[in-house]
Amino acid sequence: MQESDSDTGLRARLVDVGVDLVTREGAQALTLREIARRAGVSHGAPRRYFPTHLELLSAIARRGFDELARRATATAGVGDGTASPRAELTVLGRVYLEFALGNRGMYELMFRHDLLESGHLGLRDTSLPLFGRLVDLVAQARPDADARLVAGALWANLHGIAQLWGWGSLQLATGTEDFVPLLHSALDAHLGQEAE
Repeated sequence: MQESDSDTGLRARLVDVGVDLVTREGAQALTLREIARRAGVSHGAPRRYFPTHLELLSAIARRGFDELARRATATAGVGDGTASPRAELTVLGRVYLEFALGNRGMYELMFRHDLLESGHLGLRDTSLPLFGRLVDLVAQARPDADARLVAGALWANLHGIAQLWGWGSLQLATGTEDFVPLLHSALDAHLGQEAE
């Protein structure tokens, strides 16, 4: 059965409301009832378009992955195109951390294990191109290493920085109010010291 324009519009509105709600109040606020209320529909209406709560949450999380991908794509080939792989990794890492810290609720939702495992809307497939870019850049910067493993470790390190920074733990532990030195330390740890 094909969706009508009004069905497509309501489906999009439910996701829009969810994106706004997660941005303003965090992932814990994303109940079907609250999304329906804010969209101005009955509490059962979302089930017509999203049979399960996970499907609606996945559609909202996909918007987050799309936005992160858009920001990351905008950084490709930084500067005049002569940037080193390490310089591109630095910019990509900064974009990732800025997104995570500036969109805490969405970031939390995007990496919820139950959403990624559910297979709804191919969320794992949505994040793979960004990881692929990370692998490509690591391969250029560290041709001596298994690029997938190093990229995985670097991603885990960035994710950890984002989480601990968001909680205020790293600021307390390191005495710094800027995550950039931590980003550079993570790059040094995974890529080696930058040549002077």
